[in-house]
Amino acid sequence: MPPSASTTRTVRDAAGGIAVLAVANFVAITTEVLPVGLLPQLARGVGVSESTAGLLVTVYALVVAACAVPLTLATQRFPRKPLLLVTLATYVAGNLLVAVAPSYAVMAAGRTLGGIGHAVFFSVSIAYAARLVGPLYTGRALTLVTAGGTMGFVLGVPLSTSLGTAVGWRWSFALLAGVCALTALLVARLLPAVAVATPPARDRAVARRGRRRLGVVVGTNTVLFGGHYAVYTYISLLLLSTGLSEAAVGPVLLLFGALGLVGLWAAARYLDRTPRALTITAMATIVGSLTALALVLPHAAGVLVAGGVWLAAFGAIPATFQAAALRTQGATADVAGAFVNATSNLGIGLGAALGAVVVAGPGTRVLALTGAGVVALACLAVVVARGAFPRDPAAASADPTR
Repeated sequence: MPPSASTTRTVRDAAGGIAVLAVANFVAITTEVLPVGLLPQLARGVGVSESTAGLLVTVYALVVAACAVPLTLATQRFPRKPLLLVTLATYVAGNLLVAVAPSYAVMAAGRTLGGIGHAVFFSVSIAYAARLVGPLYTGRALTLVTAGGTMGFVLGVPLSTSLGTAVGWRWSFALLAGVCALTALLVARLLPAVAVATPPARDRAVARRGRRRLGVVVGTNTVLFGGHYAVYTYISLLLLSTGLSEAAVGPVLLLFGALGLVGLWAAARYLDRTPRALTITAMATIVGSLTALALVLPHAAGVLVAGGVWLAAFGAIPATFQAAALRTQGATADVAGAFVNATSNLGIGLGAALGAVVVAGPGTRVLALTGAGVVALACLAVVVARGAFPRDPAAASADPTR
């Protein structure tokens, strides 16, 4: 498809490509966070502590954080569709390696391989979604593609967790490898190719403002994801501390993931109209619900309500920050996507590591309060940074001095 062909395309025009990208996002997110629901089984399977098993999330995330920008820059001249297929192939290989891993070291190697593919996947897929539609539909397209990732929380992780509990964690990773391979076939057949246009020359002052705003967006993204994943990485331990059985964790995560669709709906409805209000509301809700979670532990009913509100609000976050980064015009779509990808995973890795320290020390109540405090800092940054998180994105784009 020529670069100009997407300038007037609506979401309906690009529905097929958006649907395929959503499926790819589903397997990508499921691959990234699958260990979250299986930490006790993984720990027993290779003879390590649960906090050490949680570092599998950190390893994966830090590989993505380190590699996303340099690999995106190194591959920016490559055709987008074949590059996307290569990333899906690494998911297949990484999940298979974890499935057959005889030791923690081999398991970490499989996660590292998956992380390398992930470093490029989201950089490409975010820009891909933006190129399939016209500028007026960017937020909605990103929301729909992000819906695939949300469904990774809704269905992928809970069902794989339940499968792992029933027949063993290795089968969860093996099945996911097969789903990744099937997704690659769908992408090869159904996703339209896009061309990478050379960005137009811009005034230096405008470019500097764009880069500064992009820096604010992705810096805030790092802090937000750090606070969220400090708690979410160990959500299975939080649930078990209320007296729930391991068999119940999967269904509860399914419920939590389904509630994330509420936030996703909000993003689809408001992201192209009132992104600033959406962002602040979602983040403030996360802070309040994590604080409530700490207060109600270890009572199961309170934890379920507070956890549901928290994850419903977080459902709006990925699309919100992806759109904010693109709208700063601080870099090309691929590079902006790379920075969002890198900082999200830097936050995930640092958050998982922080959570490991807190879980091994003060415990789960302090863990939830720690996450709330970190997200509160990110929310304060959004409140202050009106240029990076504008009230009216269309007006901000038209007037780059804002």
